[in-house]
Amino acid sequence: SRLYRAGSVAYVSKSGGMSNELNNIVCRNSNGVYEGVAIGGDRYPGSRFLDHFLRYQDDAGAKMLLLLGEVGGTDEYDLIEAAKQGKITKPVIAWCVGTCASCFATEVQFGHAGAQARGDMETAAAKNKAMREAGFHVPDSFDKLPELIGQVYTQLVQEGVVVETPEAETPQVPMDYTWAKKLGMVRKPANFISSIADDRGEELKYCGVTISEVFEQDLGVGGVLSLLWFRRRLPLPCTRFIEMILQVTADHGPAVSGAHNTIVTARAGKDLVSALCSGLLTIGPRFGGALDDAARMFSDACDSGISPKDFIEKMKKTNQLIMGIGHRIKSLANPDQRVVLIKDYAKKHFKNTPVLDFALEVEQLTTRKRANLILNVDGC
Repeated sequence: SRLYRAGSVAYVSKSGGMSNELNNIVCRNSNGVYEGVAIGGDRYPGSRFLDHFLRYQDDAGAKMLLLLGEVGGTDEYDLIEAAKQGKITKPVIAWCVGTCASCFATEVQFGHAGAQARGDMETAAAKNKAMREAGFHVPDSFDKLPELIGQVYTQLVQEGVVVETPEAETPQVPMDYTWAKKLGMVRKPANFISSIADDRGEELKYCGVTISEVFEQDLGVGGVLSLLWFRRRLPLPCTRFIEMILQVTADHGPAVSGAHNTIVTARAGKDLVSALCSGLLTIGPRFGGALDDAARMFSDACDSGISPKDFIEKMKKTNQLIMGIGHRIKSLANPDQRVVLIKDYAKKHFKNTPVLDFALEVEQLTTRKRANLILNVDGC
């Protein structure tokens, strides 16, 4: 049907299925379809013939108009009236299908909801007669429609209304994927692609490092996590720091909500995965989630350049808790050794610790109010 480029014929069809046939007919008897719309055969469609034909009338690219209606409805008469009023001046070829309805003794309901004549005016024969009398090009039957399209098109070419151009090279349609796959020309793309771990070769690799090298070089858990999380080998102090964090936060005891829910679920006879999920689902700002919120709060505040004092005042005014500050039993006089270990290690091995320094300055201010408002392990 050469739908890859525009022709000169703009059509509106009641039937979506018949629009495929119109594409073929128009292409074989003219330079092709400019635009085609199938409005459907509902009794109350979303748009009507007239809506589109008025649009085509104002479109310089549409040189001739084609209507394929059907038995039922009166929209064709609105089009006739518009033509009489001079609103549509371009040549119109039209046909209403359903002329065979007169062969039946009673009214026939065709496939579409609106395809039934409710009175003589709504019959296909009556509408075809009215459109012919209004000056539309109406064939004697549907099988004469292609010939009529060709005649009108040829006349427009002779009059210079339609200027034919050389046909461009037909675009090549790519081979069907299923067929190409059967021929072995293509393969199905991978559903998942990992740029970190790769087990397709002789050895498993973590970011390009073989598992043998991991053990030969004694990278440890910290080294493996640096390859998987950061996609590179971090310096030894960094990988040791990762291991230290895992060690000091490995267990918060049985009283916290996550551990409590895990224990209760396990005692209820559920399997290990279900029990673990039960505990994980309780992680939030009051347990576990404080790590994320503390990191976000201190990091954002430090980057913004706000002073620790103004930061505390801001949190107080907005009625927000400072995540990572406060402990139920630990205080300045009885510090949490986990915090001491992390803080001392960071100060010893890392050249700059601006976020930690900011948090420690906040601690100096909050502990003036209460001794247990210290930087806890989540905040540190």
